[in-house]
Amino acid sequence: MNEDLRIREKYEEIRNLLNEKEYRALRGMLNDMLPYDISVFMSESQAKERALIYRILSKELAAEVFAYLDGDIQHQLISSFSEAEIASVLDELFLDDTVDFLEEMPAYIVDKVLKVLSKTRPETRQMINMFLKYPFDSAGSIMTIEYVSVNQNYTVEDAISKIRRVGLNKETVYTIYVTNENRILEGVVSLRKLLFANNGDIIGHLMDSNLIYAYTNDDQEKISALFRKYGLLSLPILDKENRLVGIVTVDDIVDVIEEENTEDFEKMAALRPSEKTYLKSSVWDLAKNRLLWLLVLMASGMLIGLILGAFEKALVVGSLVVFMPMITGTGGNAGSQASTLVIRGMALGEISSKDYAKVLWKELRVALSIGIILGAFNFVRIVIQYRNIEQDPVKIAFIVAISLVFTVVAAKITGGMLPMLAKKIKVDPALMAAPLISTILDAVGLVFYFGMATLVLGL
Repeated sequence: MNEDLRIREKYEEIRNLLNEKEYRALRGMLNDMLPYDISVFMSESQAKERALIYRILSKELAAEVFAYLDGDIQHQLISSFSEAEIASVLDELFLDDTVDFLEEMPAYIVDKVLKVLSKTRPETRQMINMFLKYPFDSAGSIMTIEYVSVNQNYTVEDAISKIRRVGLNKETVYTIYVTNENRILEGVVSLRKLLFANNGDIIGHLMDSNLIYAYTNDDQEKISALFRKYGLLSLPILDKENRLVGIVTVDDIVDVIEEENTEDFEKMAALRPSEKTYLKSSVWDLAKNRLLWLLVLMASGMLIGLILGAFEKALVVGSLVVFMPMITGTGGNAGSQASTLVIRGMALGEISSKDYAKVLWKELRVALSIGIILGAFNFVRIVIQYRNIEQDPVKIAFIVAISLVFTVVAAKITGGMLPMLAKKIKVDPALMAAPLISTILDAVGLVFYFGMATLVLGL
């Protein structure tokens, strides 16, 4: 059976049990479901039903479901909860999930939650305050302190005993972090290695000291690049004194990668990045996010009008006007191809600012290959198709062919170099994408096209 259909049938069963108030059977059914699937059902339910379903769940399952819920639904639930219920939710949440939740909540909800924490778990309140002070989008803001560390002088038996004692409440136990007495990170050892080692072996002799780590103030883009590059499940995060203060896990970095990709797509489409999803953004928010760039591009488009005005005589030649959209369109498309590949290569760490000459040389050769083929094709096409026009069709074909070669070369070089230049001057390369490049190349291509026409036709 199709998985989506199976889940939908379960949702129907849950709905029937809710309507019939068969809460014991409902609890048993929910406890057999995945937390994400429950969160989807709750998202599609009414507010009263959400609160009822949440209270039916076991404490551990409720915490997992809560972490998957949308911020608005989390807000509704917390608003309706008593202090005891809020404390119960926070008891089961990992610290990084609690911080993520608080960052999305309005101030009065944050105050309510922090007051509860001050009464029930003051040490957690202090740690949350520390997390909230880290810069937004930094490693410190996305890390968790739910990890297992052991001293380098422990034996394997000591280490496994500690894992059994504290590991149940940790986010991961697959990688064990090895520190000295001052919490300085010395190495890592896998749980698998511990299980196959002798009980008396010293951790310091088993650990891998070839470390990959990051610091609390490192940008989350750098963290995601490390995960991609080394295929990590978790990454230790250090403070300025090289003390281990937390880890970033792969499930958190998946969210970061999705956020960064969405932000890049929005910038490449000439949109201001939005923190809300499309359906949750108001009409005015969507308009604001689009308006600024459209004004900039419209103003730059006025330059095209000035160029056309300067070549007024050439515009009288109807056959020249016919090929304008092809020249400008080809330039914009060619530039977009180059910029998209370079921006993506830079995001994945495949291209760095040191590769400027390599990218320039490669794009120049690609551009000449494409430009000559397109130019030759259109030269033959125009000579045959427009043989009866008033002007010499060979001259018109020559003007179009040469303009295409020039425009494609200019487009490929501009599209390849502008993102790298942006990175050099610490501007997001995603800004140097299709809309901006197309506008620049429209102007450059038209100046060359009409300049060639004026020269060859003697206008």
